[in-house]
Amino acid sequence: MSDESGEKIGWTTLLKPQWLPLLAVLLGGVLLHSMNVMMLATVLPSIVEEVGGAALMSWPTTAFLASSIVAATCTGRLTARFGARRAFAVGALVFGAGALLCALAPSMGFVVAGRFVQGFGGGVLSAMAYVLVGNAFPEPLWPRVGSLLSGTWSISILVGPLVGGTFATWGNWRGSFYAVTAAAVILAIVALQALPRARGDRGGATRRLPVGRVALICAAIAVMSAAGIAGTLAAKAGLFAVAVGALVAMLALDRRSESPLFPSDAFSLASVTGVALWFALLVSLAYSPLSIFVPIFLQSLHGFDPLVAGYIVAGASLGWTVAAVAVAGLPVRWSDRMMVAGPLAMSAGLLGVGLFMTAQPVAVLPPLIVLTGLGIGVCWVFGVQGIMAGAKPGERDLASGSVATVQQTGFALGAAASGIVANIAGLSGGLTTGSIASAAFWVPISFVVVAMVAAVMGGRLVWLSRRIA
Repeated sequence: MSDESGEKIGWTTLLKPQWLPLLAVLLGGVLLHSMNVMMLATVLPSIVEEVGGAALMSWPTTAFLASSIVAATCTGRLTARFGARRAFAVGALVFGAGALLCALAPSMGFVVAGRFVQGFGGGVLSAMAYVLVGNAFPEPLWPRVGSLLSGTWSISILVGPLVGGTFATWGNWRGSFYAVTAAAVILAIVALQALPRARGDRGGATRRLPVGRVALICAAIAVMSAAGIAGTLAAKAGLFAVAVGALVAMLALDRRSESPLFPSDAFSLASVTGVALWFALLVSLAYSPLSIFVPIFLQSLHGFDPLVAGYIVAGASLGWTVAAVAVAGLPVRWSDRMMVAGPLAMSAGLLGVGLFMTAQPVAVLPPLIVLTGLGIGVCWVFGVQGIMAGAKPGERDLASGSVATVQQTGFALGAAASGIVANIAGLSGGLTTGSIASAAFWVPISFVVVAMVAAVMGGRLVWLSRRIA
């Protein structure tokens, strides 16, 4: 779209009455989706204390992320078939239904199921927000609206722990999910009034969905999660191998598909885009355990209340955001260094968290958690840039679209893998002081290796980029 009036476009343009309801709905949808990551991290220890399921602590996160991946592949089809307004409203209602299932859950299994439902609704909300930016706003406003949507993820760092921590501190973790349910219903009602009827490209309604390949990604995540509760070490190793095999099979199918999810050189060690995808996957995987297990470590080992523990862990997300803004304008020579320095900073942060989680004074932990977030923040944008810049002719859009899938897959696999480590360390036997202390050491320490491999991939990415240039 273009600005037909010819007037100068600025931030004040978004404050016009014609844009405010639409903007509020879009920002509300992204906030509702993003805040639930930190909200769950804050209330998860209270959930385990009431309904049990310590061995399944990573499953609510993996279920949420796996379902979000499925939703991302369906959004274009939903928009083309039902229109943006109804698709967004249905996404909000599905999200609310998942939250309600969590609120009523008598066991951890029901919480996992509720999070899976939430993940699909949240994935639709997040993806639809960006679809509607292009459909409903003039083109000169797209960058400003996009920056507001991105900034909403930063606001969720504050809102998520506040909602979850407040209810958990009151001894009513279920209330946080009831509140989310109510917010989702209100969002759906407002969306039906404020959003346009616009439909997407009708070709999206007939284009085949990559059901088999998405199913293999979700199967890999599910199998790796199941490995966490397998009875023997041999069974865990076998299930882990099956998960890796499912991902390899998915890539093989994708390279032969007429509508691929990934670039043709995805995860190749000989191309810039391939190495950059490895880099994005590894740093996402290394970052993921913080929000799942660190809150329960802080609450159980140091007596923090849920609200304080949630905000300490949110420091990693804040560090990511601050670092990403700070390095955005760095010259090439510095951005190249960040590709190695970022994962090394993550390694140092995770190592410190593992070594000092059970130690005193506890004041050393927040800076280490923030350091981990700073590490991924200073390198993430350059990794994404490598994915897009190194794409083969005609594959740049495909490469760009693969970023979110790789990131969410990395988070989900990291959550599943951290569950395996935690259960091997003794957490499957219950939340005893000894098992928590053991897991508090081994979970972050295990992912130091992942971050170090990411640093190696960062170095190779820099070398390949300079060679091509």
